[in-house]
Amino acid sequence: MIDYISGKIIELNPAFIVIECNSIGYKFLISINSYKSFQNNTAHAKIFTENIFIRDDMPKHYGFATKEEREIFRHLLSVSGVGGSSAILMLSSLSPSEIIGAINTANVSLLKSIKGIGEKTAQRIVVDLKGKLGKHDGGITQIMVSGNDKIKEEALMALIALGFNKAQAEKAIEKTVLHNKEALLSVEMLLKITLKNLQ
Repeated sequence: MIDYISGKIIELNPAFIVIECNSIGYKFLISINSYKSFQNNTAHAKIFTENIFIRDDMPKHYGFATKEEREIFRHLLSVSGVGGSSAILMLSSLSPSEIIGAINTANVSLLKSIKGIGEKTAQRIVVDLKGKLGKHDGGITQIMVSGNDKIKEEALMALIALGFNKAQAEKAIEKTVLHNKEALLSVEMLLKITLKNLQ
């Protein structure tokens, strides 16, 4: 199993990253949290990997900016009803510390606010993982970076890559921007708020 890959970033957007290593381009699905981390160095990245095989002919390759995020991803996958797409959505909607905090404090309401996570699944996550993920700061962080009109396009592309249809995603983004002007501060902010609206 490959633990990590280090190389030149060829392509980066909120849904995936392509890294060139030894003349081979590796594509990994990523969370918004990892996207933000990779943005800090757009030339080179070290990505921690995880592969899921739905079928022998349909592997999915996930990448993470930190071992901590990958470890949370693995724990989430151990819960019945949580697959790779759901786990990535969780890590895109909340930071690792927020997820740990929600689990350790049994904050089912916060967990089920994430698209695709119902109350029963949120309860199972708490029951199965409470106390297993370490400590947390308990705070809800906000990402504050500059943005422009291209933010909507990147957010739309990311939502489509996450499985939402284009019309639904466009409507949700416009609704988010209409009621939350601060959402346009960054792609990450817009996606986090929009994902909460896509219930």
